[in-house]
Amino acid sequence: MEKSVTGGKPANGGAAQPGKNFVFELLRPEMLALRKILLERNWSLADAPYMLFKASSGKVAVAAYESGKLVVQGAEAQDFVEFILEPEVLREKAFAQAPERTEPSAASFSPHAGLDESGKGDFFGPLVIACVFVADETIARGLAEIGVKDSKMIKNDRMIVRIAAEIRRRVNGKFSVVAIGPEAYNNFYEKIQSLNRLLAWGHARALENLLQKAPECKAALADKFGDESLIRNALLKAGRSIRLDQRTKAESDIAVGAASILARAEFVRRMTELGEAHGVTLPKGAGEQVDQIAARLACAGGAALLRQVAKMHFRNSFKALGLPVPERAPWKKTQDFSG
Repeated sequence: MEKSVTGGKPANGGAAQPGKNFVFELLRPEMLALRKILLERNWSLADAPYMLFKASSGKVAVAAYESGKLVVQGAEAQDFVEFILEPEVLREKAFAQAPERTEPSAASFSPHAGLDESGKGDFFGPLVIACVFVADETIARGLAEIGVKDSKMIKNDRMIVRIAAEIRRRVNGKFSVVAIGPEAYNNFYEKIQSLNRLLAWGHARALENLLQKAPECKAALADKFGDESLIRNALLKAGRSIRLDQRTKAESDIAVGAASILARAEFVRRMTELGEAHGVTLPKGAGEQVDQIAARLACAGGAALLRQVAKMHFRNSFKALGLPVPERAPWKKTQDFSG
């Protein structure tokens, strides 16, 4: 969050009011949730160029830009932030301290790339794999200072997006992101019938793309999700020249943690875009709320529509389409996840 304590011209174009200015970066669903709240409370809302909306009430004015920037101004700006924006939209203290810092392990200090994915367990949205090269100890410590860790430990998407932007800057562009959208995912999965092989393909492509930007990278670490030969076999010539290690809980490594955040940020962005394209907010995971939205989409467009937004081998798709839900296969250590 960026915060200013200087006065200035308020977002509604009226006379400047004494008080504070606050600037936030919000996701599109957060902007829409805020707009709904303000309408319900009879705020004065209007359209403006480059804005989703602008609003005012009493001694506070709000400007919500299409870029995701939210500007709050006026004598009652801080009250608005503390009593409306934080508890009802952001669900966290916007004035809280920076993310908790984690100390990098000794292994994190050696130059290496980290790989991780997002969206594997989500019915809606893409599968995203990211790769990040941490070139030296200075970069590793810098990433730790901004709160880089396993993305699953960061519950707020807004914070994920903010940290991801800082990661991209601090690693000097030496990262890559591979996103496999739902339609491509479904085509790929139907051909190979193996999520682990699809994951291996995505990891290999992300690593190969990273090596084009960082040919000096000689080692990479990935979280183990299946037979260790899967990624190695999917690598092209350049990737086979480096040392590739795989282990469980690899997200504790600073490079893998950074990759997990970049992957999650891209997943969140694409989920928002998919939902907007189809006029619905797509929930994460594969639970009851997902089933409800899936049933609505299936009713509107059948399997053809679901294929555009979801991973069809998940059990959710069978329920949404009124088909017999396959029995869960007996669990095995190397079994593919299938929703």
